[in-house]
Amino acid sequence: MLEEIGFTDVKIGPPVDTFGGAQGEEKARAFEVFGFAFYARRP
Repeated sequence: MLEEIGFTDVKIGPPVDTFGGAQGEEKARAFEVFGFAFYARRP
């Protein structure tokens, strides 16, 4: 999707635990929910 709107060199970072210590942490773990950083350039 990022490439479709003009970004180049799109890369996806490693998974990050964004729910550690949150109220829904157990559910996030059960469904293997992680956050990901997206890196891209706009020429």
